[in-house]
Amino acid sequence: MTLPRKLDRRAVLKGLAGVSVALPLLEAMGKEVAEVPPRRFCAMYTANGMSLPNSKNKIPDWSWFPQQTGADFTFGKSTEPLAPFKQKLSFLGGLHHPSGVKADPHMCSDMWLTGAPLHNPKPGMFNSVGLDQMVALHTKQYCRQPSLVLSIDAGVGFLSRTGTISYNIEGKPIPAENNPRQVFDRLFRGDRSSLTAQREQLQRRIRLVDAVLESSRALNRQLGQSDREKMDQYLTSLDEIEARLVASEKWIDIPLKPQDYSHLDLDASPEGEPAAYYRNMFDLIALAFDADITRSVAFMLNREDGMGISDTFPLKLGLGRTHHNLSHADDHDGQLAFAKYDLFLSEQLAAFLKRLDGYRDTQGSVLDNTIVLFGSGASTTHNPTNLPTLVAGGNNLGIHHGVHWRQPDSRMSNMYLSILRTLKIEVDSFADSTGTLSDSIFPV
Repeated sequence: MTLPRKLDRRAVLKGLAGVSVALPLLEAMGKEVAEVPPRRFCAMYTANGMSLPNSKNKIPDWSWFPQQTGADFTFGKSTEPLAPFKQKLSFLGGLHHPSGVKADPHMCSDMWLTGAPLHNPKPGMFNSVGLDQMVALHTKQYCRQPSLVLSIDAGVGFLSRTGTISYNIEGKPIPAENNPRQVFDRLFRGDRSSLTAQREQLQRRIRLVDAVLESSRALNRQLGQSDREKMDQYLTSLDEIEARLVASEKWIDIPLKPQDYSHLDLDASPEGEPAAYYRNMFDLIALAFDADITRSVAFMLNREDGMGISDTFPLKLGLGRTHHNLSHADDHDGQLAFAKYDLFLSEQLAAFLKRLDGYRDTQGSVLDNTIVLFGSGASTTHNPTNLPTLVAGGNNLGIHHGVHWRQPDSRMSNMYLSILRTLKIEVDSFADSTGTLSDSIFPV
């Protein structure tokens, strides 16, 4: 495609699936863009649902959802650490994915950000693009990295037991990262004293990835179905690496924002203390947003059905059972322990929101210009209705917080379309949306 030599600020490219993507804002388009704060998105997922205790156990104050709706709600014990941010967050109840009831109950992480499986998927295609990647598609021209995809176990996992919640424009899973040091090195490390050598190295790596992609695609055509699926995952990973390298080359001459990294422990590991690991991963996200390295992040905190290292986190916290086991508990002690794990996650989320609120943008805090989505793909065990959902931040973007909003049988994809519109991403629909979320926290 040949681009015109002279562009105005409304210039767009027509991409895959008919999506219009704004061109990069060039110097000739005006300096006022520097005064507009970035609009960011962060999705964080926890598996196995949240604690919504059975009434027979008489612990209603440990329910993840507040017992009251509207602005006069009171935080339950499992979400109490979030109370200082009441005017910067809201609970949303009654949301669901219509396709969820048709799917394997463990597929809730696969479809949480996508709304898939599709009604009429393309041949060989299960999923569709995730919300985080739709955001990245429209924001990548403004920042160093298109997106940051993280999870507790890294990689992609496998169908219905995924290790990632992020899916690209073709509906293929994007491999996630879980090592704090590797994430830090990719985002922040760079020898600015030898830009020529660094640029040459980047160009060599890009050529190498191009060559491997070409050879791999040729090989892929000769493989059987099972091997082809594995190769597709590998090719998706290479595509992501190439996108990062190209972005790195574009920004190589522009210095990073000076930041303090002294509070980071890059040796934190999922095998160690859970709180220390989460704290460092959240701090890396906050730093990346503050430096405008990326504007789209997805972080899978736990995996479904007892998969991965985080299933043991409740044991490490003295709660007696694994995460998946607790999610199935029907007794008083089990449901209370499950709620106390929600409390642990609320503490980590509260620390993250505090960090974002402490970083300043040209207008307000980083949190004020960032939509943080926190939730799960199930409510009670394997139940794909009334999905636990919390939205924080975005006060400068027009979101009206401080409520427990509830509207039974509302489509999750309608909320996702509302998020996209709030981020000024003007798409007509998302997944199976029928419109934006009406009478909600989002601007009309």
